[in-house]
Amino acid sequence: MNGAQSLVATLVDQGVDICFANPGTSEMHFLAALENPKMRSVLCLFEGVATGAADGWYRMKDTPASTLLHLGPGLANGLANIHNARRASSGMVNIIGEHSAAHLKYDPPLMSDIEGLARPLSHWVRRAESSSTIAWDAATAVAKASGHPGQIATLILPGDTSWQQAGTSAIPPRAAATRKAPDAARIEHVARVLRSGERTLIILGNKATRGVALERAGKVAAATGARLGSQFFSARIERGAGRVPIERIPYAVPLAQAFLKDFRHIVTVETSEPVAFFAYPDRPSLLKAEGTLVHPLVEADEDSALAFEMLLDMLGASATRPTLQPRVETPVPSGALNPLSIAHALAAALPENAIVVDESLTTGRETMGHTMGAAPHDLINNMGGSIGYATPVATGVALACPDRRVFCMVGDGSAMYTIQSLWTQAREGLNITTVIFANNSYAILKAEYANMGAGAPGERALSMIDIDRPRIDWLAMAQSMGVPAVAVETAEDFYRALADSAREPGPRLIEVRLY
Repeated sequence: MNGAQSLVATLVDQGVDICFANPGTSEMHFLAALENPKMRSVLCLFEGVATGAADGWYRMKDTPASTLLHLGPGLANGLANIHNARRASSGMVNIIGEHSAAHLKYDPPLMSDIEGLARPLSHWVRRAESSSTIAWDAATAVAKASGHPGQIATLILPGDTSWQQAGTSAIPPRAAATRKAPDAARIEHVARVLRSGERTLIILGNKATRGVALERAGKVAAATGARLGSQFFSARIERGAGRVPIERIPYAVPLAQAFLKDFRHIVTVETSEPVAFFAYPDRPSLLKAEGTLVHPLVEADEDSALAFEMLLDMLGASATRPTLQPRVETPVPSGALNPLSIAHALAAALPENAIVVDESLTTGRETMGHTMGAAPHDLINNMGGSIGYATPVATGVALACPDRRVFCMVGDGSAMYTIQSLWTQAREGLNITTVIFANNSYAILKAEYANMGAGAPGERALSMIDIDRPRIDWLAMAQSMGVPAVAVETAEDFYRALADSAREPGPRLIEVRLY
């Protein structure tokens, strides 16, 4: 068994059984080792697709995937979606190929400071120095990535470490991922805040927005009158009919300030207090009202489900029933396409247990408020703000949950960053409906131009925001990568295309023409 084979075998033994790969010459022995029948390998045509797909896999599985990236430039190509994954607390094991140690002294063209590229966005970085220790290195990487919150682990794999014989080596025992218990004094303090009767918002983040933690948060809200909220972007929320509803803090600073102004207390759970996405002239960075007090209930590495159990005990409210979202049957819309009719079409068309990956920065900003009463579904947002995340994340989500329909909502500007995802979706036969909102511009930047106080954009500025010369042919783009596609120009046609896509296996693309 050579080093690469030892590495892959260890990944599998430690529970990492999928690799999103874009290999190069220095990774050929690792590529050969992927013949291991227990490891699924998925080819991605751009490294940003590989890292984004690994992020999507973690968000649904709560276990890390691996990626295979080619040297420093390959890692650099994947860094934007590693940034998004880090901000979403997703675990990931990145295997970065490297030249053999003897070759590095000649300064070959692809030589770079891989550690220097990796460290700012990785929680753990190691260069595998020997084939005999690669199994230990791999097991350590998986352990780091599997913790709570999830972490980015980067393992650099020199060519000679791959091809030399590994022999027999020990590995650290596989440890179950655990979460820290929250501080009891902190729980008691928040209980006093909630008993005060003063207006309180509990902001949920990371794993508190789903499962047992969300149900218990709903009990706390029902027992105390506190409201439940989330940041505008969340890693994953379980929502829809029968789930505990969470209010979304608006993105725009004035709207967020208006939403938050009457709260005396903000309680944070696996997240921080609300902060503006950007700095704007004459607008604050912190969005709470003056005098509002912030109380952390659960830190990022703690167990929110346990915290709410402790809190309910202190409040004497363990038997309280949470308020659940009722089902709202949304009529099929008709007429022109606009943010409201688009939201209504999605609400009406979502099948039960769907997963929505949202990067519709402008057009879909109203969508989430109008899908609260839709069939139960999961919502995934971009936590890091680096665009080009949606189609790769949807790819990983669909591989993690092959029996669920995934709806990927993305603007045309964002989609062009990682459109290669469609090819992987077709190759793997993934159940993804990609919705391209084609307004032929970076519409979000037109709004931000005004928000920044830069005035009205001139002709040259507009030329850097509009993407209509030439206009992108989305149908041809999709079909060239093996994905059936349709264009819609009315709300009823959009609903019909969404519903039809959910009934057919495999990927589909819908171009929503907004002109």
